[in-house]
Amino acid sequence: MARRVLITGITGQDGVYLAEQLLSEGYQVFGVVRGQRSVCDPNRRPLRPEIKLLSGDLLDQSSLIAAVETAQPDEVYNLGALSFVPVSWRQSNTAAQITGVGVLRILEAVRVVAGVTASVTPGANCPRFYQASSSEMFGKVRRTPQNEQTVFHPRSPYGVAKVFGHYMVQNYRESYGMFAVSGILFNHESPLRGPQFVTRRVSLAAAAIKLGLHDELRLGNLDAQRDWGFAGDYVRGMVQMLAQDRPEDFVLGTGVTNSVRELVDLAFRHVGLDWRDYVRADPGLLRPAEVDSLCADSSRARQKLGWKPEVSFEELVAMMVDADLRLLSDDREMAAEAMLATLR
Repeated sequence: MARRVLITGITGQDGVYLAEQLLSEGYQVFGVVRGQRSVCDPNRRPLRPEIKLLSGDLLDQSSLIAAVETAQPDEVYNLGALSFVPVSWRQSNTAAQITGVGVLRILEAVRVVAGVTASVTPGANCPRFYQASSSEMFGKVRRTPQNEQTVFHPRSPYGVAKVFGHYMVQNYRESYGMFAVSGILFNHESPLRGPQFVTRRVSLAAAAIKLGLHDELRLGNLDAQRDWGFAGDYVRGMVQMLAQDRPEDFVLGTGVTNSVRELVDLAFRHVGLDWRDYVRADPGLLRPAEVDSLCADSSRARQKLGWKPEVSFEELVAMMVDADLRLLSDDREMAAEAMLATLR
């Protein structure tokens, strides 16, 4: 029989790539969605029709229990979160409840449906569990690069919530013997990235300015350094984590950092433009507490999982700009209304 998997956050970038990979491997895929799905990004690929969607919410324990009972999954991937870091300052309580306590709720749903107690070793009917942890947990870093042993010092409500979820996974693994792991993933992007994120904001602006649909790009901290990779590479690592003999947390990243300035330069040069003619600094886009630099040490994942990224930063930027050129060229009127508004 086909293995069954339940994915929260299935309509997001990682959820789409993960669902497509698992379908290609013969899984039966169930996705948890809230009452309404966002369709604000016309570049987002529609979910494959064979995916079965279940109503559920990381804010509602009973709906998650019902989703797990219906799906009867062999594996659960919790990718759902309020994931845009700047919003977490404006909606800190919501970020804590969805991104943090939401992890506890889905873990508890899995435990309850599987009938796991502290005194009983989980049987074969207990799903394996993956949590999407984040490099934002490192925040004000104590060492560079960061690995599985690096101390957390989150610098945003989002990062704090992710730390809570990360430790809840560890607690359920140690208290109940569940196969529960966290992937500490560094920034990973793609043409499916939401237009509010800096990488997509840059690729969209470069394409729009090249096509004469826009005239400037406003950004905050151009000096921030990030370890950027391709989302398709990272979901492959998620699957590999759940295929191990014993549950372990892993850091995934490229080990190479680039600044936002370098990102902008690559994107604009790809369309034959000088970014300095179009990019404006906007203090209003600065974070209250900045994370200056993040860089992954994923040597354990490379050694134990055999995982490594395949798409370079330069290839990623070109991929995203080309996708946005196609998007804006195909339907300029729609794109101007639905996408370019995010640049204003």
